[in-house]
Amino acid sequence: MRSVNRMIAGLGIGAMTMGAVTVPALAQDETIKIGVLHSLSGTMAISETTLKDTMLFLIDEQNKKGGVLGKQLEAVVVDPASDWPLFAEKARELIAVNDVVAVFGGWTSSSRKAVLPVFEELNSILFYPVQYEGEESQRNVFYTGAAPNQQAIPAVDYLMENEGVERWVLAGTDYVYPQTTNKILDQYLKDKGVAAEDIMINYTPFGHSDWQTIVTDIRNFGSAGKKTAVVSTINGDANVPFYKELANQGIKAEDIPVVAFSVGEEELAGFDTTPLVGHLAAWNYFQSVDTPENAAFIEAWQTFMGNPDKVTNDPMEAHVIGFNLWVQAVEKAGSTDTDAVLDAIIGLETPNLSGGVATMLPNHHITKPVLIGEIQADGQFEVVSESDLVPGDAWSDFLPESKLIEADWTAPISCGNYNTETKSCGGSIAVAAQ
Repeated sequence: MRSVNRMIAGLGIGAMTMGAVTVPALAQDETIKIGVLHSLSGTMAISETTLKDTMLFLIDEQNKKGGVLGKQLEAVVVDPASDWPLFAEKARELIAVNDVVAVFGGWTSSSRKAVLPVFEELNSILFYPVQYEGEESQRNVFYTGAAPNQQAIPAVDYLMENEGVERWVLAGTDYVYPQTTNKILDQYLKDKGVAAEDIMINYTPFGHSDWQTIVTDIRNFGSAGKKTAVVSTINGDANVPFYKELANQGIKAEDIPVVAFSVGEEELAGFDTTPLVGHLAAWNYFQSVDTPENAAFIEAWQTFMGNPDKVTNDPMEAHVIGFNLWVQAVEKAGSTDTDAVLDAIIGLETPNLSGGVATMLPNHHITKPVLIGEIQADGQFEVVSESDLVPGDAWSDFLPESKLIEADWTAPISCGNYNTETKSCGGSIAVAAQ
């Protein structure tokens, strides 16, 4: 593993102002511009604002080391405001107007789906830092968050094997990530022998606030004499009233445990977590992980933010990994040219903050450990399960339409959805549930 100093050297801008602005304001030919595409307002601001700050931090750290290719990096920050079509507009603005060489951003799969055609048309690069549903591999996108085999499937396995769960509530926000993830989990559970009547699926809109009836339904579903759990793909600020209603109705982790895929330290910092102790989250990183790399990162991050209590979380680590790999690829290629970086980045490695090495795979996913964490009263997580490194799988082995599909962006395949049976490529953007 590379040294901690090498890892910190790869981290990544100081003060910023709101809107489509650059930080600092230097002549265009003196800097390399990096796009930051995260919602700073709307329902997803609770999760994405910290990722904007993370990118400013990473760029600032890299500039202290001399920048990249002898030039300082310059952040261009925009606010797509939790509006999925606006993500596409802002992505086009970053690439075509502001001349950024790469973009780091997005959270929801709806936002990612909205920008895919823009990155393909303009041949730019997106580093997407959040867990997602898979069923996709695009030439211009690097998926540094978890695929389902690096989060959702291991979480279900943990609940089956360690909690004896027999009944399942798949609760999600009503958009592509929960829908596709739950499609995979529904099939996986049935393949494991779970009866259809023991699976309850529920979707709510973004920003949903009235959880009383739904939580009552969950409680009733869990009263059938079989151990029940909730697998939550609820996103954004809707998580706050959801967990509050669980507490209001006295649903404790020992009764009906909740394992969340989109709740981490940042979300928990917003409210009293005492009633949530024992509920779970599945990620690839927790702030509580004890590694030298993580300790160094937390110290540098909190110093940058001027707040010794500022938390870290999994999507932040994904940005660290993506940024480090981008820097390495640019240095290897000797250029920020998109095609050169796409060729150079495959096979490059950087330390995971939670242990082991993240390797960029030919399918544009990375290697990650899978961690299951239990919520503590202080809003942190105690790791109760940790796997070895798992390679991200772009296409699920548990869906009939996907199990023969592979992604490989190296020659001679150079395809995101290659059918291993017909030996043919179906196109550069996966056809998935919209």
